[in-house]
Amino acid sequence: MSVLSFNYPIAVKCAKFFKQVNPKGIVITGGLHASVALDEMISVQEFDYICVGPGEKIITTLVTEPHSFARVIEGKGAKSMAEWPYIDRTLWPKPAFKIYGLLNTWPLERYSIEEAPSVTILTSRVCPWQCAFCNESSYIPNMKRRPVEMVIEELNMLDVRFGPFRSVIIHDSNFFQNPVWLREWIEKYPKLANSKWPYWAAARTDTIRKWPELFAALVKETNWRTISLGLESGSDPVLRILNKECTEEDNNFAIDLINRTGQEMLSKGQKPPTVFANIMLAIPGETKSDARKTIAMVNRIQQVKPSISYFAPYPGSILGYQLIAEGKSLLTRNAYHRYPEGETVRGIDYSFYDELKRDIHGHQESNPWIKLAKATYETFFSRALSEIQ
Repeated sequence: MSVLSFNYPIAVKCAKFFKQVNPKGIVITGGLHASVALDEMISVQEFDYICVGPGEKIITTLVTEPHSFARVIEGKGAKSMAEWPYIDRTLWPKPAFKIYGLLNTWPLERYSIEEAPSVTILTSRVCPWQCAFCNESSYIPNMKRRPVEMVIEELNMLDVRFGPFRSVIIHDSNFFQNPVWLREWIEKYPKLANSKWPYWAAARTDTIRKWPELFAALVKETNWRTISLGLESGSDPVLRILNKECTEEDNNFAIDLINRTGQEMLSKGQKPPTVFANIMLAIPGETKSDARKTIAMVNRIQQVKPSISYFAPYPGSILGYQLIAEGKSLLTRNAYHRYPEGETVRGIDYSFYDELKRDIHGHQESNPWIKLAKATYETFFSRALSEIQ
């Protein structure tokens, strides 16, 4: 299992459940939480092996000869994503669709920001920026990006073997970087892909402002349908607290450009891009005025899917470590969530934010994805175990 901080409690429960069903089975874990909170990983006796850092160079040996390793392993990464083989997706576990009466799309993805079924893929790994709430580049070495043609070849192969699928989710931390690679994507994706599938991918507003023509060309020529935009805040003081290295002006520039591009596409009868607007509220040091500016910023986006989180002081992040050291973190090993409900930091007026978030256009007070995640977490394991027995 790849364990991130926000899914650590679920990973623990999965491991315990797995051991119930298969007592002689082996649980091998890795992921960023192993690097930032190794003590928490070691404390889980069901985690038989824990890989710290990237593991491309050892994973096959680790899986085939686990007993030759110590419990905690220092991983070894590849220098380039070109070294990664295609994933055999038929090796993925089959979700228990029948328990919930859902259509089986395995090994493709059923739930998607875009049209389902969809395919998830990486073209790059590691965001090079060092935001105070994330900072993954401090723990994962940089790696050369995957060649454009290699990405397209895998998509075509998956389409022939398991398709047709209807969209692609590019899970890069930041897709919109490396202009040379992006220009090659513009040139080759529309020509070489079996279909110009709509896709979801992430961007920062400062790089959109730096390369606006390149960004607009990607949206219009490659069917970049959903833009996951790391806005975080509409206030310069808060963006500085977060060490975002973006400004209010960057955010507003990107929003204006996306709105104009969307209007242009609508006038031609084309579907405009949607902004998956990542914003953060309840940030230590944020004033009520700062928070209202964030809401006003999001409400200027014409086609928007708000993605709201309350700041969570995760280990590994600069601001997280500070709040943990000051005794202000309310996160526990059983509650590592970042959902916009509940309390994560002492001294924050969450009643204000609970009321404020209702002013966001398109915000759903009862988010169906959160409801689904909670329902799955709370009921799946007991129901699945009963089904297996």
